[in-house]
Amino acid sequence: MAASSGKPSSRLEELLSSSKRVEDLSLTDDEYEDMETISTVLESANATYISSVALPLQDLLTTETSEVQDETLEAILPFLEGNPNGFELNSFGIPKLQRKIHIPFLHHALGDYPPQFAAMDASKPWILYWCLQGLTALGCSVDDYRERVIYTFASCQHPQGGFGGGHGQLPHLAATYAAILSLVIVGTPKAYSSINRSAMYSFLGQMKQADGGFTMAPGGEEDIRGAFCALVTLSLLTLPLELPPDAPARKHGLTSFTDRLGEWIGKCQTFEGGISAAPTNEAHGAYAFCGLGCLSIMGPPKETVNQYLDVPHLVQWLSYRQCAPEGGYNGRTNKLVDGCYSHWVGSCWALLEEAAGPGIFNRSALGRYILSAAQFKKGGLIDKPGKRPDAYHTCYNLAGLSAAQYQYKFDERANGDIGQGALGAPYYWKVDGEWQGDGVWGKVWDKDDIVQLIHPVFVVPWGKAEECRSYFEGKKDL
Repeated sequence: MAASSGKPSSRLEELLSSSKRVEDLSLTDDEYEDMETISTVLESANATYISSVALPLQDLLTTETSEVQDETLEAILPFLEGNPNGFELNSFGIPKLQRKIHIPFLHHALGDYPPQFAAMDASKPWILYWCLQGLTALGCSVDDYRERVIYTFASCQHPQGGFGGGHGQLPHLAATYAAILSLVIVGTPKAYSSINRSAMYSFLGQMKQADGGFTMAPGGEEDIRGAFCALVTLSLLTLPLELPPDAPARKHGLTSFTDRLGEWIGKCQTFEGGISAAPTNEAHGAYAFCGLGCLSIMGPPKETVNQYLDVPHLVQWLSYRQCAPEGGYNGRTNKLVDGCYSHWVGSCWALLEEAAGPGIFNRSALGRYILSAAQFKKGGLIDKPGKRPDAYHTCYNLAGLSAAQYQYKFDERANGDIGQGALGAPYYWKVDGEWQGDGVWGKVWDKDDIVQLIHPVFVVPWGKAEECRSYFEGKKDL
């Protein structure tokens, strides 16, 4: 954690006090009585927890970054120790999941937008996906949106394959990823059949690069998002693994979509241990999920992840992303906690634990941050206190909460014959029950706070990816 600077609050000053934090963090009852006045037993218990997870040492060097970190912690602490929003509390003294205000927020986000949002037009597929996925995570049916979703994406589909952000826009793998997942969530034969698989196959072939990676768009940037979006699409639509005859990468000796891909992902692992957008770039939490997702589609994570990545180094880097005492994650070294990384980093663990072993992430602390600090008073979820809610942070906070609440196992006997063809590994996951934990590190949510199961690789409702794959496995032609 960065140094305390300026004039921190008395509570933050106490947490960062070097004279106390280099000593035993297990405070005595007398020391508790010396703490600043706390209005309830609940707040006292929360404050005790926060003190127990505060970093024991501080860096006395004051920088612009450390000042922003201190300001951020001052804004978050009241929500971790108390209940400024006045939400009803669960049996653990943590705010309950506020479904009744989050669901209307997401329904509203699927409505019309004023002219000022024209700049967001290319993000239309993402807004639909975030809202649909968020609603299903909260246990809300999206059946009423089926026809609208199919109609919307019909106009976004490019004649040469892939999806753009809107009507007449050029195809892009990010828009394609969001469109495919939205149609998978809708989950009807009409939704599946609306996808031009033949054109999609050709489009993806054009994105494959000679070094093994993928560009995001024709002539666009090559990064790990492209690889993940491409493999998700190839797997869900059961497209051939062999490159199309006119794929440019064939001129360089490549014949398959996965040729040189594992090695390229390995080059994206940085000296820190994390995964970057492309070789030589900075490690980032979202790119870690994309990299792990790619490898988990290519084969069993225990094999592919260990083959191409330095797993202990990655475990260390991801562990460092969990902020203390906040409990949530940041996306890069020396950055602030942000609720969206509840998924981008938090959901890495299900995939990584298959390669490195279980029990290597603090689920309790993540759940505490999401429920206490990431719920907006009027609905929706947020980056951190002081920020406004949006569909993006709502979707990924809920996905992170699901990742904390459930345990998953990779089992090649799962789901019968589904996934027997190319890129079938992600259909071999099964639920290994709800996570309980133990003692102070146990769960901090009640039954009513539990969200729905989410596929650990595809980030869609449990069972929807399997339904889609099964549908396309029954198709003989593109």
